[in-house]
Amino acid sequence: MLTIGCHLSCSKGYANMAREAASLGGTTFQFFTRNPRGGKAKALDPHDLEAFAALAADAGIERILAHAPYTLNPASSKEQTREFALMTLADDLARMEEATPGQLYNMHPGSHVGQGVEVGIEQIAEALNAVLKPDMTTTLLLETMAGKGSEIGGTFEELAAIIERVNHDEHVGVCLDTCHIWDGGYDIVEDLDGVLEEFDRIIGLDRLRAIHLNDSLNVRASHKDRHARIGEGHIGFEALSAITNHPKLAHLPFYLETPQDELSGYAEEIAALRAAYAPVLS
Repeated sequence: MLTIGCHLSCSKGYANMAREAASLGGTTFQFFTRNPRGGKAKALDPHDLEAFAALAADAGIERILAHAPYTLNPASSKEQTREFALMTLADDLARMEEATPGQLYNMHPGSHVGQGVEVGIEQIAEALNAVLKPDMTTTLLLETMAGKGSEIGGTFEELAAIIERVNHDEHVGVCLDTCHIWDGGYDIVEDLDGVLEEFDRIIGLDRLRAIHLNDSLNVRASHKDRHARIGEGHIGFEALSAITNHPKLAHLPFYLETPQDELSGYAEEIAALRAAYAPVLS
């Protein structure tokens, strides 16, 4: 079964997200832990969490993905920004353990803003070492990036360098964003097997825990990060469907972050990808 969903608003609670995901044909969903530009997270509601557990069970939702706010940057040159990142990471992970233990938490690694990649990598790893605990059940995912500006994570090597410096790396995985790696230069249209082999050699496919499934408005290696609807960009439906059907990827949860005017657009993409889902698993 294809585990696929989309990004939903958490403003009305976990139960509402489970209800919306199911109505769209999804069996998973992604959400921001708080305002994507930062700010305080909404207090957890025990009644909402109880309702969520029941709705998720009925809908077959076993995996969800929380997303850190975009403003989180543990690689910043500003101490105040790094402190905010550390505080937010610690708070989000504590909330994950309380509300939805055993789930996934995704973050953009950060931007070195002129300090240099090596300094940025060290600062990101330092932040992760401060918040990851040996007994936690949440898996923190570092997202593959497009490499625009001073972003860290635009290459598999940069992500591997962060993970190598993390003490409790058993709690660290990777979320692969198809738009990002395409814009970063990885040819997932003509050489998907080659890209996966490179990922496995540098990071290890066992660390790949989720995929952001997005088309791209840009040609490969543009380093711009502009998402497109499935089949309406330079990656195309055939290549993205090949990803959901690939024997090394088909078991993973897939999350749509495509630009939509209405949630019904997600339902259409989910239905199309489900119709084309026929993996040959070894």
